[in-house]
This record gives sequence, C-alpha cells and structure tokens, in this order.
Amino acid sequence: MSWFLRGIKKGVKTERFPVGDPEYKPGWSTEISGEGPAECPTGAIDNGRWIPERCIFCRRCYPNYKPTGNVRIGKIYRTNGMFSKSLHVYTIDVGSCGGCNQEINALTSPHYDMNRLGIFFVNTPRQADALVVLGPLSESMREPLMRAYQAMPEPKLVVAGCSCAVVNDFPLKFDAVIPGSPPNPYTMLDVLIKLGRNKK
Repeated sequence: MSWFLRGIKKGVKTERFPVGDPEYKPGWSTEISGEGPAECPTGAIDNGRWIPERCIFCRRCYPNYKPTGNVRIGKIYRTNGMFSKSLHVYTIDVGSCGGCNQEINALTSPHYDMNRLGIFFVNTPRQADALVVLGPLSESMREPLMRAYQAMPEPKLVVAGCSCAVVNDFPLKFDAVIPGSPPNPYTMLDVLIKLGRNKK
C-alpha cells in the first residue's frame, strides 16, 4: 500500500525494476546464505551449499542461514530469443495451495506492470509461448497438463512457477525454475524476462 500512496504523491506508477534492484525488497523469498548445520526438509541446503530450486523458504535453517535480499535467483536452463520482444504466458495450476497464484497475479498490478516489459497472460495454451506450472502435480491434473502442453505452438517453454512444481516426477522437462513456495513477484518477473533472451 505504501508504494501506491507514494506513487500518487510523486507521480510514480511503476518502479524501475528490472533496471537496478527492487525498491521494496521481499523478506525471505530471496537468496539464502550462511554456514553450519541446517534443518532443511527439502534438502535445499546440502553440505553448506544452497540449492534454490529446492528451497521453500520455511526458515528452519535460521539463524545459520539468512536471506541476502538478492531476488535474481531463478534457474534458467534454456531460453529463446524469439520471445525477446514479447512473451505470452499461460499459467496452469496442477495442485497448488494458491499462494503462487496470488504472487504471479500481482505481476499485472501497477507496481510490477509486466505488460510494459512485453509479458502478457493469455487465456488459452494455443496462444502461449511459455507454460508456467504452479504447484506439485496431482494425479488428476496430469492429463490436463499434457493436453495444455500439446496445444501450445512451437517453439514453447515450460517453467516451474514455484519450488513445489519440482518435487514430483514431472512428465515435462522444465526450461526454468522460479524458486520459492510461493516465490516473490520480482523473481518471477526476472525469470520471465530472461526466457526471451538469446543467452541464459
């Protein structure tokens, strides 16, 4: 709410991110750094090494491990320069708790305004360049997920929209992973922007 009131007062509608750092850094859903033992239920901290795509930011590793504030923690495995001007995204919930849905929907708000960066949500996978999967895959959603993927035109990208999505044995290979459960919108935005680049 503070960013909204500040925008009205100063005439600023949207912050400059991804140019520079976020104006309002999120708390725990950023890079984790530290040393020592960690009680990690997902194995995101292995021999002192933090593995972002496994992290659900449950805070059980605290105080040995703490967030650094770095939101650029997404894992990009494959990009496609064809989407450098615009990226059309179709989201599919395959069993999430709803937290990821709220965070990704925030990207359309004036604060993040993903449309200014050429990123758009579409209502059908037939118009999508990227499929963003939210939640761990339930058995009842396996067929709808595959049907959505098959309906997409080539070339197509698949993104794990949260750490939960990489927990189960997925039938699709992810081109990118957005860490967190739920992840913060800055990380989501950063990953979606990088998908359209010629290089990772």
